[in-house]
Amino acid sequence: MSEDTGGWFADADPEDSGSAAAAVRDGCAETPDDWPERAVEAGFAEDADDYYERLRAATIAATRAAVREAERADDRQLVHAVRAMDDCERTANELAERLHEWAGSLFEGVEAGVDGARAVADREPSGPAEARAVSLAERAVALDEEAADLRAYVERAAPEVAPNLAHLAGPVLAARLIALAGGLESLAKKPAGTVQVLGAEDALFAHLRGHAPSPKHGVIYVHEYVRGTRPEDRGSAARALAGKLAIAARGDYYRGEFNPEIERQLEERMATIHARAEEGERGE
Repeated sequence: MSEDTGGWFADADPEDSGSAAAAVRDGCAETPDDWPERAVEAGFAEDADDYYERLRAATIAATRAAVREAERADDRQLVHAVRAMDDCERTANELAERLHEWAGSLFEGVEAGVDGARAVADREPSGPAEARAVSLAERAVALDEEAADLRAYVERAAPEVAPNLAHLAGPVLAARLIALAGGLESLAKKPAGTVQVLGAEDALFAHLRGHAPSPKHGVIYVHEYVRGTRPEDRGSAARALAGKLAIAARGDYYRGEFNPEIERQLEERMATIHARAEEGERGE
């Protein structure tokens, strides 16, 4: 903002925190100045102390607005969804396990797992204990169904938020990588080596303390290119996959355009790894 405007507060209403916050976020100055004095001259503040108090309130309001805006971003919604999905799945399984122990003492032939909970939820209770067991079963089933709905949302949303990453990793794994990194921007700025071990932080810290070997992979283990490769070649497969996932994340964040070339390059690299493995097996 130029000298003529009188500072960031020139068009701000001192009694309107929203107006002042917008001025703080959008305003700028070409050169330094005695802003408290200018604010008093402009009638924005009564004195320097009042100016700094108003500035503090405006910056806090601006920060809160920026946080709200960031939290509403599509990648943040994806992070919340995949974390909620994992929470629902874990809790549903824990409740189903507890229910199996309880309902097994009340009913005949109770199966373990969420499927067993579904069968119990369909029963007609004949006493207070049975009523509570059936109610618990209903809640386990409801959580499992919520997890399924959240998974469907993640599978729809991930390709929109990160088309390259979702195509390469699959929607759910892509969402988990974004969540572990703290957002798409953060993931896009991480080196391939960090992407490779996301989700294996405990093992990595144990390695750094000298108590365990270096982890070869984190959550990317669930990808068929890593899980489906023989153990002695999984390190190479994980490095190849992580390298392309890092490139995909950068492309999604900085360009937002789908690039099929990334997958082609990964397939070529994986073909080389598998060919090397086959040669090793023939030589044994």
